[in-house]
Amino acid sequence: MKILALGAHPDDIEIFMFGTMAAYAAQGAELTFAIATDGAKGGMGDPGALARARRKEASQAASLLGATPRFLDFPDGALVADAALIAALKALVGEVGPDLAITHAPNDYHGDHRALSDGVRIAASFAVPVLHADTLGGTGFSPTHYVDISVHADIKAKAIRMHQSQDPERFVDGARTQNLFRSGQCNGALGSLAEAFRFEPVFPFADIRALLPPAPAIRPVMVSTKRVD
Repeated sequence: MKILALGAHPDDIEIFMFGTMAAYAAQGAELTFAIATDGAKGGMGDPGALARARRKEASQAASLLGATPRFLDFPDGALVADAALIAALKALVGEVGPDLAITHAPNDYHGDHRALSDGVRIAASFAVPVLHADTLGGTGFSPTHYVDISVHADIKAKAIRMHQSQDPERFVDGARTQNLFRSGQCNGALGSLAEAFRFEPVFPFADIRALLPPAPAIRPVMVSTKRVD
């Protein structure tokens, strides 16, 4: 199986979907990570130096799973779903030939995320189904699918920490909190972790369950065993 993960910035794949990428890697999938912008506005100091640092950080994180990183190098903070972006995404999809593309939700918090989501949806057309990752903090997001990432939590945290230019501990903590909540939301075992996704069926792709790693096991709902006389 070939999986194409697309993030707007150099640390987005790690924050929003790296646990699922690790689950795919454990299954033997071929992973391609595409980063749309150069990340030059993600901090203080010289933008060129920051862009170079973030490219290196993203490459190091991708290497944890043996993924191939692809850098589209659009300007950070100015991404729009225009002809240039769609052409670049179509070329990437054509080259990689993925079975599934995963990217940001169309209502995520950052304009670059929303633009990439729109661009991927247009570029995918009949070529590949598109799955949307959880939003930041889960705001305005209604999942349709969950992936159990409990055994991949450590490597996800390690990947986020590769992005030292971004003060990564805040994202490690935030992602873990969200992944704990998402597991509880789908009745996963206490302490388990899950990443959440949303799939909008678009012809000819109606059902992608066979393309996803396992969700958390559903626990039986028990009534209280305590006797009250």
